[in-house]
Amino acid sequence: MAFGQLGSDGTASVSGCSPHLAGEMGWGNSGVWRQDAAAVMDVCLHSEQQQPRHLQEAPCTPDGGLEPAAEGALQEDGTGRRPGDSNEIEPSLRSLQKFVPTDYASYTQEHYLFAGTEIVIQESIESYGAVVWPGATALCRYLEEHAEELNLQDAKILEIGAGPGLVSTVASILGAQVTATDLPDVLGNLQYNLLKNTLKRAAHLPEVRELVWGESLEQHFPRSTFYYDFVLASDVVYHHYFLDKLLATMAYLCQPGTVLLWANKFRFSTDYEFLDKFKQVFDTTLLAEFPESSVKIFKGILKWD
Repeated sequence: MAFGQLGSDGTASVSGCSPHLAGEMGWGNSGVWRQDAAAVMDVCLHSEQQQPRHLQEAPCTPDGGLEPAAEGALQEDGTGRRPGDSNEIEPSLRSLQKFVPTDYASYTQEHYLFAGTEIVIQESIESYGAVVWPGATALCRYLEEHAEELNLQDAKILEIGAGPGLVSTVASILGAQVTATDLPDVLGNLQYNLLKNTLKRAAHLPEVRELVWGESLEQHFPRSTFYYDFVLASDVVYHHYFLDKLLATMAYLCQPGTVLLWANKFRFSTDYEFLDKFKQVFDTTLLAEFPESSVKIFKGILKWD
């Protein structure tokens, strides 16, 4: 699934997707893609059955070059700002430059509004882990609307597959102590987005940690040390070969009293097969459903024999 070059009319072609859908990505003359990118990538998931991303790999690699100086692209200072704006960067954010990955050709700054706060997320279409997917926005909406009921203030939360960090950002702004996890290749962008959006806004700055599903869990997250009130996951289930390891990781991270909140857009038959297995391991409640986006949100409580 590769994304093509900009054409003479300023639109982008997407291999594996129809021209109409490519046009919906909203590339303008400046080369900036709009918020429909995740929807187009979602269609591409249907057209090509992709394996999940791995270290140093990007499942959506450009065939050619997007304009490197396009508005919203990552600048040399690692901030997404124009070079002349460097003096406006908060000193505490300067140290984050080392965390920002340099292997993405282009970025965009997408704006979201949750918990009464404007959140700016740096995204890139070159990796599944650098795009905000529909399940993430649905879960943010649920957290926002049920923050008091969930008692998120000072709650200990771990997010699986945090991607660019929108869900972890919202949970942090709502008062939770958040640990955001993902694969190594997306941690830089995740760290950057989290600190940029939570610094001076959240009572607890979120932590970023590497988590490879099913690997070295006891070593990196010993149950004797780590306990979470909530485990969050959004759009972690799609066509990949690590669903059993994902379920095992979900179960491992949940202890008595832990609530797992899982939001997902259901695209494939394998998604429903995973749900069946999920119900065998967790007492499952459907909390919310969004028919317009095919997203469902489930609460899971680990079954204890």
